[in-house]
Amino acid sequence: MALSKRDREFRLKRISYLEFKYTDMDRVLIAFFARLWHGGHPSRLSRKFVLEVETFIDYALEKPDLFKGFEEHPEVLRRWMTTHLMDLVNRGEPREALASPRPLHGFTYRLRNPKHSRDYGTSQQLYEMLYHAKGGSDALEQLKKFFFPNIDPVTQQPTNEEVDVETQALLHLPLIISDAPDKTQRGEQYPPVCRGSAELLADDIKRLLFYQNFIPRSVMVEYLKILCAFHLSLYQCRLLKLLPEMTKRQGGLAWGDKPYPVGLLVDAANRSDTPMSALAEHSADIHYRRISPFIKAYFTIRKLEEFGEHLVKVGKIDRNVLTNFSVADVAALQGSIYQTEREPFFRQRLAGVLEDSAGKGEDLDPEIQAILGMDLTPFETYIEILVAIRGQFHRKYITQTIESLMLKNKPGAMLTQARTRNAPRRFILDSRLLEVLLQIAVLKQGGQLGFYSASMRIDELLEYLRDRYGLYIDQLPTEDGFRTASILERQALKENRQAFTDRLREVGFYRDLSDAYITQTVKPRYEIAQDTVVSTKP
Repeated sequence: MALSKRDREFRLKRISYLEFKYTDMDRVLIAFFARLWHGGHPSRLSRKFVLEVETFIDYALEKPDLFKGFEEHPEVLRRWMTTHLMDLVNRGEPREALASPRPLHGFTYRLRNPKHSRDYGTSQQLYEMLYHAKGGSDALEQLKKFFFPNIDPVTQQPTNEEVDVETQALLHLPLIISDAPDKTQRGEQYPPVCRGSAELLADDIKRLLFYQNFIPRSVMVEYLKILCAFHLSLYQCRLLKLLPEMTKRQGGLAWGDKPYPVGLLVDAANRSDTPMSALAEHSADIHYRRISPFIKAYFTIRKLEEFGEHLVKVGKIDRNVLTNFSVADVAALQGSIYQTEREPFFRQRLAGVLEDSAGKGEDLDPEIQAILGMDLTPFETYIEILVAIRGQFHRKYITQTIESLMLKNKPGAMLTQARTRNAPRRFILDSRLLEVLLQIAVLKQGGQLGFYSASMRIDELLEYLRDRYGLYIDQLPTEDGFRTASILERQALKENRQAFTDRLREVGFYRDLSDAYITQTVKPRYEIAQDTVVSTKP
């Protein structure tokens, strides 16, 4: 059963800027750099030709004064560039092509091939979350200074600086490609549905950037990439739970300034076929089962937005009022106050959907016939039919989006899945993600630099991860698919806590002075005292 373009419309920037497709975080950062440089707008490059790896190799060979020693070893140069400096699509295949250089410096966005470096709205989601967060402007400014260091005010080009060899090489590539902000593409700037998530993201970024004088630049870039992916995936998990509840309550849902509560039970040992892995699989399954209700809620808000446009045309709502609506305000259009206008509007929409099918001489799908027999309102019937026809399509791409943001089976992953058909997914804490969260956790406010590092007990850390991010290790998230723990589950959680302690030891953050519980602490990797005044690069 076909739908018209009007009925198929799904994406709504008021809810999310994501286009719900597989997303590569390197490409997200590259697109984000352009928005950082242009104050939220994407870039419009003047370059008309497609960049290839050969372009950079030839340039390096023509500049022996900048790339010393490579002229005698062009194959070494090629391998170094393709493995350390360049992001390639279809790597190793005949269709291999350059997407962009690695996101080590802000101006690398000028060296991307837009066709192969799409971010599907993720960079705008990231930017707008920070833009609307309390303290977000400070986080954006710090990110800009970090990714665009030592810029000449006249040429707007980077000056020579002491950075790692990969970044230095990128700075020597032909960056003189003019670009301008594309002010036609940003559109309306909507605040995030969950403001608390955005404020947590901004605070974490500022805390992580505090280490920029202590951590090598390339490591810091990797940390920032993992942190942004982590927060974007957490935000999506919150939306999966929040949006259906918001539509159910017709917008009447308040939870304050904190992030909307969500609980993920992670397998600290990351071993399959254990009692703990089964619990982590159940936790992941709970969240994935929320995708279908989320799709229905997304369609509901999208079509109510279109109904709001109709109310503007008939003079029931002022255009400026609708523009300033929150998602909760749009959800409230389900209320009885607009029933007189809403029922005929969606009755006409419903008739159009049924007419499109009947006009092709086809019988209605049995599922659609069943929906028509459910004695629902025209609006409810219309939404149910859209979900029945398009739900599976959107579920596929939303699943891909979540898994790409959770860096499934990659360094920094929060999700893993065996490479076999229909293998269950489960939540984990990859070592690199754990490192990032630990670097943030051991920071305390105060001191000469604004923060200082301090040890914390393991039980304090576990509580910190639960309260700040909704990551559960030694307890069950009873609000997210679990009940009171059984004896066997308590044993699994106890073993998971021990596995978490072992992981802390492996990554170098654990201190065990004796058998006494209170002396088992998490120690900072970088000892930064309150009276530290000047920090130096390693």
